[in-house]
Amino acid sequence: MTRILPGVFAMAIVVVASNILVQFLILDGLLTWGAFTYPLAFLVTDVMNRCYGASTARRVVFIGFIVGVVCSLIGSQIMIQGDGFAFPAVALRVAIGSATAFLVAQLIDVAIFQRLRDGAWWRAPLASTLIGSTIDTALFFTIAFSGFISFGANADAEISWAWDAVPFLLAGPSAPLWVSLAVADWGVKLTIALFALLPFRLIVGRMSKPA
Repeated sequence: MTRILPGVFAMAIVVVASNILVQFLILDGLLTWGAFTYPLAFLVTDVMNRCYGASTARRVVFIGFIVGVVCSLIGSQIMIQGDGFAFPAVALRVAIGSATAFLVAQLIDVAIFQRLRDGAWWRAPLASTLIGSTIDTALFFTIAFSGFISFGANADAEISWAWDAVPFLLAGPSAPLWVSLAVADWGVKLTIALFALLPFRLIVGRMSKPA
């Protein structure tokens, strides 16, 4: 258990920080600061997988999932005052989408990494993170904001603002806002997946050195 504590702490920090930073918007609301911290969860998972194996990586993922659920539960109880009305800091659909996307995407990341672990050092972390990030984005935004599914009138009303038609990525033809949010978030995840290869290499090299 002791050997996975750094991974557990790192995952917990990433999840908690992302849940806080997601409240702060940038680029006219197209992104949040949380978009830049959340993808680091894949880095944590991949480092643990490389150093200690898939079983240990899955344990870290499950702990991160529990931390995320707790953060969502706390956020759902915090009411924010709007223009004449109050709404929860974390909407029901957002909470469900976040938890589902995290768990599914991270476990798929572990499975892909495990399958490719004997190849070139960069192949497993890059492929698993790219695929995991894509699945994470698709699941989260579909569950949390799309009009394709419904969680009931009240739950849908909490996120109905995401259905407004706006210029795609602030400059293109009109599209539902949530589509632009999803594409922007996906782009950040893919970019960080590439840059994360360097810290992955350095961290794994340091952790693999004999004491």
